[in-house]
Amino acid sequence: MCRDATLRRRGDAGQGRLDIHDLGLVRTSRPGGGDLLRLGHGLLDDYLDVVAARARPNTALATAFDLKVFFSVIEKEPETVTAADVLDFLRAQRRPRRGVGVVRLEDGEAGLSARTIKRRLASVTGLYEYLIIRGVVRSNPVPGGLATRSPGRAVRGVPLIRTPRTLPRVIDPDQADALLSALRTRRDRAMVEAMLLGGLRRCEVLGLRLDDLRPGERRVFIADGKGGHQRLVPISARFFTSLAGYLDHERPVDADTSQLFVVLKGPRRGGPLSAAGLDEIIDGARRRAGIDHLTCHQLRHTCFTRLREAGMALEAIQAQAGHRSIESTRIYLHLANDWLSGEYRRAVEAIDAQAALVP
Repeated sequence: MCRDATLRRRGDAGQGRLDIHDLGLVRTSRPGGGDLLRLGHGLLDDYLDVVAARARPNTALATAFDLKVFFSVIEKEPETVTAADVLDFLRAQRRPRRGVGVVRLEDGEAGLSARTIKRRLASVTGLYEYLIIRGVVRSNPVPGGLATRSPGRAVRGVPLIRTPRTLPRVIDPDQADALLSALRTRRDRAMVEAMLLGGLRRCEVLGLRLDDLRPGERRVFIADGKGGHQRLVPISARFFTSLAGYLDHERPVDADTSQLFVVLKGPRRGGPLSAAGLDEIIDGARRRAGIDHLTCHQLRHTCFTRLREAGMALEAIQAQAGHRSIESTRIYLHLANDWLSGEYRRAVEAIDAQAALVP
């Protein structure tokens, strides 16, 4: 029962804090730039300042929303939350959202996805680790897992939330061609090709600046990738051809920003294109191309799947993707159509050859 109550002072003004029942997420601009996130509770707001100082804006915003949801459900002060409250929160998040008989095809769950619940628990865990350091609480109420004992084995912990390892969706070459044909401007084509041919994330596409282009090398500089990591990414000449057309014929000469991709029409003409604007472009082209479902991240997954199918080394894909761990890259082994079949075929041929030698 998450509520969007407005911020109000508690009756006892001497306490100088807001009631946990009156949490409301407020986002304003900091004087020096960036967002100032407030929930209206001293301890929570102090923690959000810490998160904002060390994490990306989207991470800080997600943390603020997760904490708002948690305390709106639990309705207790942070110092009084127990492990039983956390388990109650889990049950609330697992309740069906659209009727008992309606489940997601991906995981068969009727409530929120396991990934969403796990992220919210991680946000709450981070808060209490901070409160432990400050001496506000002695222990973290979020259990690290459930202890189980199998016959003849030692006690081991089972995670509170198991997240299914599902394969990401990709589009086939015919759908990719249809999508590109459905785009209406050179700008839109360049943005899609940055994701489909270069594997850039949505935020990386929107974060590109004019100075980040290396057309002679056919590379772009990612100045602010995920986790703040930088990298140089090669992209197909097709992207730079579309980009040149956009810069020569579409990008307003009086644009007041160094951002590469800007709004082309309307009152915000010449201003940076927003994430919502890019999503709207993708959604419109998807419908015109007859594709049922498509996101920017699916274009990125499609890029790396095709690169793997073409024989690109997994370590090279890791560098292209900006993955810190190669474990994140291994999923493209399973998406590539010929990798598993080829490995299996070679192994079976070796087994059959050995069997043929047996008299």
